[in-house]
Amino acid sequence: MFSKTCEYGIRATIFIASQSYQDNRVGLKDIAQKIDSPEAFTAKILQILSKNNIIHSIKGVGGGFEIPKNTMSQIKLIQIVSAIDGDRVFTGCGLGLNHCSEDHPCPVHDKFKEIRNGLATMLENTNLEELALGIKSGDTFLRY
Repeated sequence: MFSKTCEYGIRATIFIASQSYQDNRVGLKDIAQKIDSPEAFTAKILQILSKNNIIHSIKGVGGGFEIPKNTMSQIKLIQIVSAIDGDRVFTGCGLGLNHCSEDHPCPVHDKFKEIRNGLATMLENTNLEELALGIKSGDTFLRY
């Protein structure tokens, strides 16, 4: 459903949030290693996330990436998906057809529309704070 870039972006953001919740800034190498992504590819993803004010990049000694704790509850997963993949996950055809629409539906159009709407609702209602707290408590995990 998401591009590989978006999957890595979500994983990176959740990892940064979980570390920020413990007052840790993390560097590019550590993020790339923890989310199992090539370093150069991770750098491009982090640049997108930073430009979209989802993560903060701090340069210099003691620098790295962080997300202020007081903003985590306001950052929704939909912001990450939109920053990286745009709206294609919410508007695209389930079979990847160019001309699928309400007036000219593909064979899975109606069923896929339900899934897509459910996904949008989940992304709109899930914030980084709850995901970071789930990792901190050990209730959820990012497998690296």
